[in-house]
Amino acid sequence: MFSNIFRSRRNAASAALVVFALGFAATPAHGEGTLRVAQQFGIAYLILDVVKDQKLIEKHGKQAGVDIKVEWAQISGASAMNEALLAGALDMVSAGVPPALVLWDRTRGKQNVKLVAALGSLPNYLLSNNPAVKTLDDFSSKDRIAVPAAGVGFQSRTLQIEAAKRYGKDNFKRFDDISISLPHPDATTALISGGLEVNAHFSSAPFYYQALERNPAVHKVISSYDILGGPATFNVLYTTQKFHDANPKTYKAFYAALAEAAAWIPAHKEEAAAIFIRQQNSKLPPAFVKQIIDDPENQFTINPQQTQVYADKLREIGVLQSRAESWKDYFFDEAHANPGS
Repeated sequence: MFSNIFRSRRNAASAALVVFALGFAATPAHGEGTLRVAQQFGIAYLILDVVKDQKLIEKHGKQAGVDIKVEWAQISGASAMNEALLAGALDMVSAGVPPALVLWDRTRGKQNVKLVAALGSLPNYLLSNNPAVKTLDDFSSKDRIAVPAAGVGFQSRTLQIEAAKRYGKDNFKRFDDISISLPHPDATTALISGGLEVNAHFSSAPFYYQALERNPAVHKVISSYDILGGPATFNVLYTTQKFHDANPKTYKAFYAALAEAAAWIPAHKEEAAAIFIRQQNSKLPPAFVKQIIDDPENQFTINPQQTQVYADKLREIGVLQSRAESWKDYFFDEAHANPGS
């Protein structure tokens, strides 16, 4: 069941990316009132699910005097997101903090990509179904770690930070050689079934909950919270300076929609679970999804938390060239009024 569900999602995501790349990359930038947004898979994108389901962008747009047409896509992996944004195929993309910071760093003085808002502080769990793997030190060349974007995504960059800490800065890519790119749904299927090449997965919610529940051999090796020293932002939204400046009403309506969704979720958890299931075509039981939303490790907030840790650590190992004196250096001004780190 999982395999069919997850494969259809992956195919839909790939098709969506092709449509964007072919249909929009060569078109001129949209004017005020159009927004093309892409999200990835998992409950870490619940805020966007609520925004989409309740048409909050359209609502705040009308309040600002502009009718906003919103186009949504679902794509797996930071690399595809970044390519689509820079090609002009998307206006607003979402990924983990590290790939967003890399794009901020590499587009300074050009497209000037900056972060818009956090989408939540949620841990990722590095899981394994190999009984010999209890800690990171136990991984060998025979193991394979599935991540959405090997070497460049949130999970790989987080592992690079930990590898540099454990084995020295020169060895920060220690786990890249045994990492392969695979969408979370497919990696979860592989981990649950066992006996396949992929025997580890740096997984986000709800996927690590499913894997831990479905296969007793699956166990947690380490989490992103363990590596970062506590709760930290997982994923963020980001866009170009050009879109931000050319579409002030659309941008502000989008940010207001995010804020409304984040405030709504804690008081409406059962409804939020139903929205996740509906928007992501999930077959998960509502009670299971609500359990994930209830988990105190998961915070659905647009305020960034510990993103500066990524900015500092990734610069130390040479992934980033630019120094950020504050999280406000790489977030657009609209986020500065709220708490952040």
